Amino acid sequence: MRRFLLLIALAVIVILAAFFGYKYYFVFGRGVKAGELNYFVQKGYIFKTYEGRLIQTGYRSKQPGALQSNEFQFSVADERIAQQLMTSSGKFVELHYKEYLGAIPWRGYSNFIVDSVISMKDAN
Repeated sequence: MRRFLLLIALAVIVILAAFFGYKYYFVFGRGVKAGELNYFVQKGYIFKTYEGRLIQTGYRSKQPGALQSNEFQFSVADERIAQQLMTSSGKFVELHYKEYLGAIPWRGYSNFIVDSVISMKDAN
């Protein structure tokens, strides 16, 4: 009986570890977003993470003749990329990102993690 309970407990631990790995470390998608970097900050109480917002312009609104902006909120885990973006507010940037199924506190608040800056130029 004791061995049976040990096997059940071990199976539950393995299943929970597999679920956690899939939910928080499986890369669901990759892509590139381009737009004007609205803001980029470091924040957090316990885990200091880098968070930013990119404003993408030119999307069509549901009302004829109007344009609608789309915001892309993201996190950055790499310190080198974060320092590069800290000095780029207001510039037009192209960012490569990975999309995860869930956010974890030490990686950032967003499911989208920017892993490289493809290009950067003035917005004008």
